[in-house]
Amino acid sequence: MVEVEVISILVQIFCGTSAILFMFVATFSRSERAELLVQNIIFSTLILAAASLWWLSLAGGSLWGSNYLPRPLSIVCIILAIAARMNIKGENVSFGANPHSIGRNPEEE
Repeated sequence: MVEVEVISILVQIFCGTSAILFMFVATFSRSERAELLVQNIIFSTLILAAASLWWLSLAGGSLWGSNYLPRPLSIVCIILAIAARMNIKGENVSFGANPHSIGRNPEEE
């Protein structure tokens, strides 16, 4: 059986890798191929993090001193993995008001 400390280290590696890549995904978006590769890596590491968190919970381990946190965080990892696969390519998905056009008269445009 694998020790709880090893599972905890795996969780930290997968979560840390995905967090760092998530922060730099805009840098990789300069190349469509690099962006797709990074999105796939983020997706994979987040799914592995979710599985590792669930495994940590089943092994009786704790995360940051809490044995309650691993399962809800695994669900968050799955949601983030789905979000990492979304590729909106700068499209306006909010359909809200443009902050640059608020307060302008139609004659000014």
